[in-house]
Amino acid sequence: MRCSLIALLTAQVLYMGLPATAQDKPLTEFPYTPGLDTSALDTTANPCEDFYQYTCGGWIKNNPIPADQARWSVYGKLYQDNQRFLWGILETLSHKENGNTANQHKIGDYFAACMDEATVETRGATPMQPVLDEIAAMRSKADLPAVLAKLHLSIADNGLYFGFGSDQDFSNSSNVIAFATGGGLSLPDRDYYTKLDTKSKDLRAKYLAHVARMFALMGEAPALAQQHAATVLRTETTLARATLSVVDKRDPYKLFHKMDLIQLQALTPGFDWGVYLKAAGLADVSALNVTEPKFYRAMARHWKNSSLDDIKVYLRWHVAHAQASSLSSDFVTENFNYFSKTLRGTPLQQPRWKRCVALVDAQLGEALGQEFVDRAFGPELKNKTLVMTEQIEQAMRDELEHLDWMSPATKVKAIDKLKAIVNKIGYPDRWRDYSSVAIARDDFYGNVTRAMQFEVHRQLGKIGKPLDRGEWGMTPPTVNAYYSADERHQLPRWGVATASVRPQDGRRAGLRQHWRHHWSRTHSRL
Repeated sequence: MRCSLIALLTAQVLYMGLPATAQDKPLTEFPYTPGLDTSALDTTANPCEDFYQYTCGGWIKNNPIPADQARWSVYGKLYQDNQRFLWGILETLSHKENGNTANQHKIGDYFAACMDEATVETRGATPMQPVLDEIAAMRSKADLPAVLAKLHLSIADNGLYFGFGSDQDFSNSSNVIAFATGGGLSLPDRDYYTKLDTKSKDLRAKYLAHVARMFALMGEAPALAQQHAATVLRTETTLARATLSVVDKRDPYKLFHKMDLIQLQALTPGFDWGVYLKAAGLADVSALNVTEPKFYRAMARHWKNSSLDDIKVYLRWHVAHAQASSLSSDFVTENFNYFSKTLRGTPLQQPRWKRCVALVDAQLGEALGQEFVDRAFGPELKNKTLVMTEQIEQAMRDELEHLDWMSPATKVKAIDKLKAIVNKIGYPDRWRDYSSVAIARDDFYGNVTRAMQFEVHRQLGKIGKPLDRGEWGMTPPTVNAYYSADERHQLPRWGVATASVRPQDGRRAGLRQHWRHHWSRTHSRL
C-alpha cells in the first residue's frame, strides 16, 4: 500500500496532446493543457518491483515511436507540439505582406525560402560551388591556413580538420578566451574508426559507400568517387587515432592546455597560424586553450605527409557533408540515409516543415522566440514563475539552516552557493540583434550561410572579454532546462520522465543539435 501511494503521488504531470491525425497541421494556439494523465500508468505492474513501468508503462504502450524519430518521450511530444505552434507563427508571417517588423520579415522570409523546395531542387549543388572553387584554387599547402579560416567562418563545422572558437577560461571562468579544439571527423567519435567488432566494421563500410555516393552527386565518376572516399576515411582514421576518447574528454584537466601563439605554432610547424588568425579577423589573439595538443601534432604530420590533392579531397567532402541539408533532395536523402537511418535507426526523414522550423529556431532563435513568448509566456507569467522559483529557493535555505547533520561552516558555504544561482525564466531580458543578418526570400542556402557567419562572428567576438552571464544557451521555445556550474545559471523549464529509445540511439549521431535532458528507459522496435 505504501509503495502504491508513493507511486500515485509522484506520477508525472503530463499533458494531453493532439491525436496523430492532427500532427501535420500548423497551430495557432497550444494543443495541450496541464493535467494528470492516469492513462500513462500501468496499473498491472507492481510499483514495488518496477516503479518506472508502473508510472510510465501506459504511456509507452500508447505512444509508439514515430517513424521520423529515433527516440520518443513526453518531452519529445511536447517539443513536437511546440514545433507545430512555431510552424503556425512562421506560416502566418511568411504570407503576411504588410505590417511585419524587421525580425518578423526575417524569420518569415527565411521560412519561406526553406519551404520553397522547387527552387532548392532547381539549384542542386550549385550554391556550394563558390566554396568548392576556393578549395580547387589552392596552389600549395601554404594556402591552407587562409582557406580553412574562410571555411570555418562560413560553415562553422569542426569536421574541417579542427574547431576554432571561444569559451570560458578554465582557470578563470569570468573570462572568455580562444579555443582550438580537436575535430576532423564525420562519424560521432573516435571509436567508430578504431573498434574492430563486426558492427563497427559494417558501419565503416557503409560510411565509405555513403561518401562515394556523395562525391558522385558532386559530379565525379564512380571509380574516382570511390577513390576519394577511401582518401577521406584514411584521413579521418588518422585523426581519430590521435583524438581523446569520450572518457578522457570528461576530464577537464585533459582538455586545458593554455598556450601562446609561439607554443601553438610549435605544435603545427607547417601551418601558419598568423595567416589563419588574420584571415579569421583574430589577429589580436595572443593566448588560447588547445584542448588536444596530441591531436594537433598528429594533424601537422598528416599535412606534411599528404598530397595537396588529398587535402583538397578531404575539404571538399566536409563542405558537402556540412552543407548537405541546405542542398537539393538527393543530397538531403543521401545524408539522412546514412547519418540518421543507418547510425540512429530513424526510419523516415522528417517532413520539410519540421526541418525548416528547427532551422529558424537554431539560426534566428531569439527573433522567433520573441514571437513565441508574445503568444505563450508574457511578462506576468514570467514574474509568477520567478516568484515560485524564489519561494522554492527560500524553502531550500530554511531547510539548510535547520539541518542537524551539517556543520555551521558548511551551512554558510551551502547558502552562499544557493545565493549565487542566477535564475533565467522563459526568455532573456535582452534580445539578440539580428539586424546585420541579410535574409532573402529566394536564397535558402545563402540564408543558412549568412546566419551561420553571423553566429560565428558573434562567438569569436567574445574572445578577450568578460563572460556575459545574461546570455542564454537555449532559445525560448526550447523544451529543456540546464544548469551551468561555471555560469551559475539555472533555467527552469518543463521536465518529464517518460521516454522511448531506438536501439541505435545509444550511439550519438554526428548531428548538430541540442541534447534534451531526460531520464529514459529503452523502448524500441527491433
